[in-house]
Amino acid sequence: MADLEEGFTLTAVPLGSGPDGPLGVEQSDKTDQFLVTDSGRTVILYKVSDQKPLGSWSVKQGQIITCPAVCNFQTGEYIVVHDNKVLRIWNNEDVNLDKVFKATLSAEVYRIHSIQGTEPLVLFKEGAVRGLEALLAEPQQKIETVISDEEVIKWTKFFMVFRHPVLIFITEKHGNYFAYVQKFNSRILSKYTLLLGQEEKCVIQSFSTSVGRKFISLMSLSSDGCVYETLIPIHPSEPEKNQRLVQSQLLKSVVSGSARSGAALSILDQDHIAVLGAPRPASKECLSVWNTKFQTLQTSKELPQGTSGQLWYYGENLFMLHGKFLTVIPYKCEVSSLAGALGKLKHSQDPGTHVTPHFVNWETSQGCELGSQNSEQSKRILRRRKIQVSVQPEVPASTQLLATIQKDSEKHIEVELRKFLATKRTPDFHTIIGDVVIGLLGRCKAEPSFYPRNCLMQLVQTHVLSYSLCPGLMEVALEKTDVQILQLCLQQLPDIPESVTCACLKVFLSIGDDTLQDADINMESVSDYMDPVQDGKMEEQTTFLQNGFNPEEDNCDSCAQKLKEKPQATADESTSCPLTPKRAALLNAILRSAYSETFLLPHLKDIPAQHSTLFLQYLYFLYLKCSENATMTLPGTHPPTLNQIMDWICLLLDANFTVVVMIPEAKRLLLSLYKFVKSQISICSELNKIEVSFRELQKLNQEKNNRELYSIEVLELF
Repeated sequence: MADLEEGFTLTAVPLGSGPDGPLGVEQSDKTDQFLVTDSGRTVILYKVSDQKPLGSWSVKQGQIITCPAVCNFQTGEYIVVHDNKVLRIWNNEDVNLDKVFKATLSAEVYRIHSIQGTEPLVLFKEGAVRGLEALLAEPQQKIETVISDEEVIKWTKFFMVFRHPVLIFITEKHGNYFAYVQKFNSRILSKYTLLLGQEEKCVIQSFSTSVGRKFISLMSLSSDGCVYETLIPIHPSEPEKNQRLVQSQLLKSVVSGSARSGAALSILDQDHIAVLGAPRPASKECLSVWNTKFQTLQTSKELPQGTSGQLWYYGENLFMLHGKFLTVIPYKCEVSSLAGALGKLKHSQDPGTHVTPHFVNWETSQGCELGSQNSEQSKRILRRRKIQVSVQPEVPASTQLLATIQKDSEKHIEVELRKFLATKRTPDFHTIIGDVVIGLLGRCKAEPSFYPRNCLMQLVQTHVLSYSLCPGLMEVALEKTDVQILQLCLQQLPDIPESVTCACLKVFLSIGDDTLQDADINMESVSDYMDPVQDGKMEEQTTFLQNGFNPEEDNCDSCAQKLKEKPQATADESTSCPLTPKRAALLNAILRSAYSETFLLPHLKDIPAQHSTLFLQYLYFLYLKCSENATMTLPGTHPPTLNQIMDWICLLLDANFTVVVMIPEAKRLLLSLYKFVKSQISICSELNKIEVSFRELQKLNQEKNNRELYSIEVLELF
């Protein structure tokens, strides 16, 4: 889970930053050192771990710094711009900025960007971009105008995409926002119009961005208090054309829209963002961390002295102005998972209890307690003190188990795991189990011969795992074609992606009967409606009538003519299962798994047509089994429901109909499904007539009290 640790003040004296706060906080070329530029005349180099300044430089009286100072990572020098056009370059040995290198430029500078792996870039207020070396070679070169009149740059970011530098800057004109993306490997400048999507015009208060494989995720914090996301393609189809991008709402009402000092947003990692601002109009400002994956508030810290609405994030530190002092708040975060989010409440402290530091090393916490006990007993006799010092800290059972996984045999690991599972569960039991699974899978990948199936099955059966907590588990099981573990995961893990569900379906349909014969499959879902199989085929069953539909009947003349071409009995195909019981049990686990139709359909199209036909035959058989009784349910323990069966029939036909219709073997099945649908429509029509009749009778019953002593009425039912 995300956590904000206790913050500390970086500056010992108030910054001369004015009402808008400091101009910026930028990284230096050395670890743990940052350049802080106020909006007056001063640049200060701080070492965060020591909480002290290492150097300070100021421009002359009457001059004003207009651009945050940055570090040139290629040379180790510092760069700053004052009075919009004057560029200064210096190093740690320089004392007076008036005597360092100076270059007067021909246009006003908006920002200087510098990151590892490339030379610094200078962005001018008119939207043009120059490399530092080319600019210094000819400082008075003509700077072209890129953006239109009255268009103002509001925010900019420089980053690397696939080892190539990319600059993005956002502009605003008359309430409309535009995004410019400059890729320097191709010298292409792409322009996008940002469609906010709100009903009312809102002012965007803060931007932040992150880079994925195909898109640049641009997040914005609007004046309505909501966080929006815009996906900008890294490789646009028409890069030189002005394209429109629509924002989508990511989080709602994270801050108050009427915040006096504004609000700020910063992306922390793939699933977390930090938001600075007041959550309610009358409340104090605070720093909060939100999980965008699950849309939950992870933690927050109140800032009673107020802030300037500015936020910077580097590494594991958040920088902001608290009151008049620059404050650093360390930030920690675990990998985002649904299991971890659900377990957060278990770690909450009762009010009044002693607050312990965040992210304690639990492996050494007991040793620390013993050390504190020894210090308290230092006044006792020498013999007693020696006994206390000689006591060794007890190693937690989870740590011992993780150490056993790395080196011992599979049988010994299984014994130790059984002992651990027999102990009393702790509040962090689900995270420990996740660590154990990850440890086992890590050794599986390092040693191909090591595969502790029994241990993995025991861990899955603890009912505390989720796919997001151990995504490699089903991946390894698919590689090993371990249908036993795959079936168990489908039954136990709550958040399996649709792509993995479809991969399991392919394995279940393609695996050979000989391999299944030796597998230990859970047969509870099929035991009550399937007979034992001989030679991989089901025994014949008697013909029956299913909810008014008899598979031997043919209500369609054209269908009957086609079906008569093959004289074999239809009842055998309709009422006999096309699969062995073990394969049917595996497919039942697929039918009962959770999915989203939108994400599942693309993967179903990759299933071979023969396998799709076989699956459809099995689903049709299940429907006929459901139709045997009035409740329309299958017997047994946790069998598929009628709705699940019908949904999967529709999904398979939607995904593969154009392919299946060309297979001769599937023609009879499709005709049977057609007859089945036609009969169901007929049944629904008759039921609808009966329902209408009942409604009329109920209406007569309700009007009975309003009738006179004698009346004649004619009721027409059909």
